[in-house]
Amino acid sequence: LVQMLPMVVTAAEETATPKPPLWDAKEHLQDDWGTYYDPQNIFCGKYDCYKILGFDYETFGSQPPSTSNITKRYRGLSREWHPDKNKGRKDAKEKFVKLARAYEVLTDKKIRKEYDALRYDQEAYMYKYGTGVLWQYAPKSDTTAIVLFLLVLGSIFTWYAQKSKWQTIADKLVQAAVEDWGQRDGGTAESKELRQRALVIVEERKAAAAVDANMTNDSIHSTTSTASNKKSGNKKNKLSGKEKKQQLEKDLRPVCFELVTQEHDDFGGGFHKPTWKDLLVVKLARMPLYILSGMVWNTKYV
Repeated sequence: LVQMLPMVVTAAEETATPKPPLWDAKEHLQDDWGTYYDPQNIFCGKYDCYKILGFDYETFGSQPPSTSNITKRYRGLSREWHPDKNKGRKDAKEKFVKLARAYEVLTDKKIRKEYDALRYDQEAYMYKYGTGVLWQYAPKSDTTAIVLFLLVLGSIFTWYAQKSKWQTIADKLVQAAVEDWGQRDGGTAESKELRQRALVIVEERKAAAAVDANMTNDSIHSTTSTASNKKSGNKKNKLSGKEKKQQLEKDLRPVCFELVTQEHDDFGGGFHKPTWKDLLVVKLARMPLYILSGMVWNTKYV
């Protein structure tokens, strides 16, 4: 029996599990916290919860750290990274928060089991929690405000569209009067009448301007300067026939346009100046009335 005792002790020593070396929290100050696919921050975000607390999932194999070991690691690291103890380090608070989150995940059996299961199954993670994306739904728009904005925009468009229709006919009439178009060119009796009225107004304005100029010259300039002005004026009045025509058209155009603007609000056929009735809002409001009038008109011939 005495001879067998050393052999039993030796066998017990061989089968005993060696104690792991002591772990020093001060040595776990590096930022090697591993990686983990967690875009929605369900667990520890982009870091590995095990690595944050100093464990390596790839090496502990079939002997994962117990809750007791995890608690010891957390207490040691939290003391080292407490913000009050590391006031000179700006990242102390962030690390302290990460340590607390890693501790919450790994000490909850249900969450830890899910965390281990999703480590290499990103498809299951995306199916349950979704994935990180670069877009998001915009805030819900106010439908009433959008409708009002579109109505205002449409009303502005219809008003300017009607103005453009009237302006097209007005420009044609002014051009026919200024250039003295014949019937072959598109001139009409209305354009002829407009030209004659414009010629009278131009002559009256020139005469009034000449009177004012003479009165000014008599009161300011001497006889010599007045004579020189007349000579220079005679030189300026010597224009060719083409230049006289161009000058006359230049004088007639603003007068013709002024007369057309004042007297021709409606050319007929829908070519009228824009009014409040041409706004899109008004047209939409009056549309039921138009439809009803059309239906009544049709019933008369049924």
